[in-house]
Amino acid sequence: MAIRIERDHALGLDEARNRAEQLAAKLAQKFDVRYRWEGNTLQFKRSGVDGKIDVAEHRIALFMSLGLMLAPLAGTIRGEIEKTLDQWLEE
Repeated sequence: MAIRIERDHALGLDEARNRAEQLAAKLAQKFDVRYRWEGNTLQFKRSGVDGKIDVAEHRIALFMSLGLMLAPLAGTIRGEIEKTLDQWLEE
């Protein structure tokens, strides 16, 4: 199951990257997510989840693939990601 979420923002590239880094660090600590930067793309992975966040000057795009065990929760996961992403971009 694939999830794609895109949002415009007015943070600028540096601040958007900084916030993506902070979010990834929290996810790594809480959910054992591994992540790394490739240019302006934050790649992340954990058991059952594989994805990336493309960070641009005025836009964030999140792409995530869920494994079979998490696919039934796709709607709930998408809702939580959207809520978190919207809060993250407003701060």
